[in-house]
Amino acid sequence: MILLAATPIGNLGDASARLRSTFEEATVVAAEDTRHTAQLLRLLGIENRPELIALHDHNEHARAAALVERAATEDIVLVSDAGMPTVSDPGFRVVQLAAERGVVVTAIPGPSAMITALAVAGLPTDRFAFEGFLPRKSGERSRAVRSLAAERRTLVFFEAPTRLASSLSDLADGFGDERPAAVCRELTKLHEEVRRGGLRELAEWAADGVRGEIVIVVGGAPEVAVSPESALAEVQQRVQAGERLKDATRAVAESTGLSARDLYAAALADRG
Repeated sequence: MILLAATPIGNLGDASARLRSTFEEATVVAAEDTRHTAQLLRLLGIENRPELIALHDHNEHARAAALVERAATEDIVLVSDAGMPTVSDPGFRVVQLAAERGVVVTAIPGPSAMITALAVAGLPTDRFAFEGFLPRKSGERSRAVRSLAAERRTLVFFEAPTRLASSLSDLADGFGDERPAAVCRELTKLHEEVRRGGLRELAEWAADGVRGEIVIVVGGAPEVAVSPESALAEVQQRVQAGERLKDATRAVAESTGLSARDLYAAALADRG
């Protein structure tokens, strides 16, 4: 089988007893960075020395088939540098191919920067969406932010410290200066920090430079009361711009919470 093993995101004390015993018994470990994993084994006091195979973003597609074929007859432990493999880390293609070929995939749960940040941010946790990393290029990032501006769920992003200030600024431009957010830095480590505030305030704070592993948590868009008349006007504008009436009413209904059937009927009636 393939065992997806979550590794510490900072504090070695978070390595579970199950992870330690898995490493002690492993014969093959597919690792995002073999040097990093070798060091982790030493720091955890693991005496076993399994075969380490590099599996990262640049070679996963080429190596996935061979790993899955091997996993049909022996256990393969798959790890990333920190946290759970496949979550903004290598491993998805291997799991996808294993599922297609009937090879068992299981997981050894453990630390997750995404869930840890969500838990400590002080923002709603009942519904959330993980968006991974925002695009590197400013224009693409701005478009991605605009597409999420009306999202009601709490949003979670990973970000590089060198792009934190610019990403927070783009989020403020797209979501509004006062949208509540939290920047979670160096989670579980000695210098852990959770900075909370409005997006513009956080962007100004980050402008001086921030180090470490970063997770951004942003509150969802506030509910906005929309009258049936203004919703109908938006439907008509979309239709005039070239959208089909059914597509326009469905889109407006989703963004306003109004009935798509009622909007469609109102639009037909308004046509006379």
